[in-house]
Amino acid sequence: MLTFCRVAARLLLVSLSCSNTAILFAQDVLPTAKILVISREYTKPGKDGTPHQAVEGAYPRALAAAKSPNHYFAAVSLSGPPRVFFFHGYDSYAEWAQGSTGATTDPTVAATLAHTTAADGDLLSSKDYTVWVKRDDLSLDPGFRVGARVEVIIQYLVRPGHGQEFEDMVKLYTDGYKGVSGMHWGTYEETYGSPGNAFLVIITHKSAAELDAEDDNDKKFVENLGPEGLKKLALLEASCLESKQTDLFSIDPKMSYPTERMLKADPEFWKPSLSGR
Repeated sequence: MLTFCRVAARLLLVSLSCSNTAILFAQDVLPTAKILVISREYTKPGKDGTPHQAVEGAYPRALAAAKSPNHYFAAVSLSGPPRVFFFHGYDSYAEWAQGSTGATTDPTVAATLAHTTAADGDLLSSKDYTVWVKRDDLSLDPGFRVGARVEVIIQYLVRPGHGQEFEDMVKLYTDGYKGVSGMHWGTYEETYGSPGNAFLVIITHKSAAELDAEDDNDKKFVENLGPEGLKKLALLEASCLESKQTDLFSIDPKMSYPTERMLKADPEFWKPSLSGR
C-alpha cells in the first residue's frame, strides 16, 4: 500500500518580496495566476540541453529590453521525452490575448524574435500550446514556492462522464494530506488545446531532496484515510482515469523571463535569464 500511496503523492503533486527572502511573503509562496498557458517544445535527438538553451536565451533578453509584460518561466524534463514547458500565467483570458500579441509591437524586438524563432524551429520536432484554468477547489495550499528548483507535473486524462468521480478522488487526497507538513499542489483543468477531459496537478519543490521525505508523508496519509478511505480511493482511480503521466522537471533560469516579483525574491537564481551568463 505504501507503493500505491507514494505514486499517489507524486500524482497529486503550470509571484514574491521585504527585508530578506524569509519574510518577503509570510508563507514564502507566490500566488499563481488563474489562467495557465503552457507552450511545450519537443526537441530533436541531440538538440536538447545546451543547443536549445542557447537559442532560447535570446528571447528573455529581447523581451526585457522591450519591457514586455509577457513573462514566463521554463522547466526542462528530467523524465519522459526531451522537452521544455514554458509557463505563462494570466489573470484573465483577455490578459492572455493581449499578452500574446504585445511582444511584437516593437519592430526591433519583432525582428529579433523572428530570427530566434527560426533558429529554434531547427531544433524542434514539434511544438504545441495548451490553456488551463486553476481549480482552487481541487488544490491544497497551491502556489509557486520561492526558491523552487524542480516541479513534479502530472497529467490526468479523465474518462468522459467521470468528471465527478475525479473530483471526489482529488478531494480524498486533500482530506488525507491536510495538515501533513510540506504537502501542497495546484490543480488545473484544460480549456483549450487538445481533446479535453485533461487535468494537470503541479507541485514546486526547492530541491529534488524534498522528494526523499515523501515516505513519512505517505505513512501519515495512510493513517489519515484509513483502510476504507484507501479502498474508496483505489476504486475511484480505476473507474475515472483513462491515463496518467507523472514527470519531474528542472526549472531553467536561462530560458525564463521571470516577473519582477519573482526576480526580486530570488535574484541570484533568475539573473542568468537576463544577463546571458
